[in-house]
Amino acid sequence: MKKYILVLGSVLLLFPVSGVQASGSAPAPEAQDWHFSGPLGTFDRPALQRGLKVYREVCAACHSLKRIAFRNLEDLGYDESQTKTIAAEYTVTDGPDDEGEMFERPARPSDRFPSPYANDNQAKSANNNALPPDLSLITKARPHGADYIYAILTGYEEAPHHGPALLEGQYYNKYMSGHVIAMPPPLSDDQVVYEDETPQTVEQYARDVSEFLTWAAEPSMEARKRMGIKVLIFLIAFAFVMYGIKKKVWADVH
Repeated sequence: MKKYILVLGSVLLLFPVSGVQASGSAPAPEAQDWHFSGPLGTFDRPALQRGLKVYREVCAACHSLKRIAFRNLEDLGYDESQTKTIAAEYTVTDGPDDEGEMFERPARPSDRFPSPYANDNQAKSANNNALPPDLSLITKARPHGADYIYAILTGYEEAPHHGPALLEGQYYNKYMSGHVIAMPPPLSDDQVVYEDETPQTVEQYARDVSEFLTWAAEPSMEARKRMGIKVLIFLIAFAFVMYGIKKKVWADVH
């Protein structure tokens, strides 16, 4: 037993910081009521489309979405022609051509979202030496997932007098580790125009883009949940069948 305790202790020493501890002095984000939560939860398609709009008009200026291809947007409720139209609004580098030169062309549905920067050094140079993370898996990479993204986007405040000293290009965010963040507040009311009657507020923008980024991190989530339910039903039915067989086989044994 002591041997196993020592092994476990060694593992904990190698990984001393859990998701909760990694947040430092920042409070845990408040749990939100998401449409996709729970074993039967599904994505809210209108929210996903609004979240894509927020990403394209706000987040895409600094953050890439490298793992998502334009054709994946059909999962959001767009048809093929709409997907082609969205893709054509972007320019990607292709090639080489017959002369061995790279060239630019309008994106196709098979292309992935292009990065706003040519490389990491260019991204750092444009953002006060801070590298904006790719958002493809951000809700998987951060503790509390969508709750964390929503909290960060709505957690900007004036720095208290007893708070950390902010340098140029730094901002106070109560949900950020250390309460210091290099990203300026990205959202403001009425910044993104919605075609429906959805409120155009910071909180709504944050909810919509958080749901969209949750989808981006796992577009197959709904299929996974459906498969899980089918497997669970099968296992329950199989258990009853096996119990019946066991009763029959051992019926004459006293």
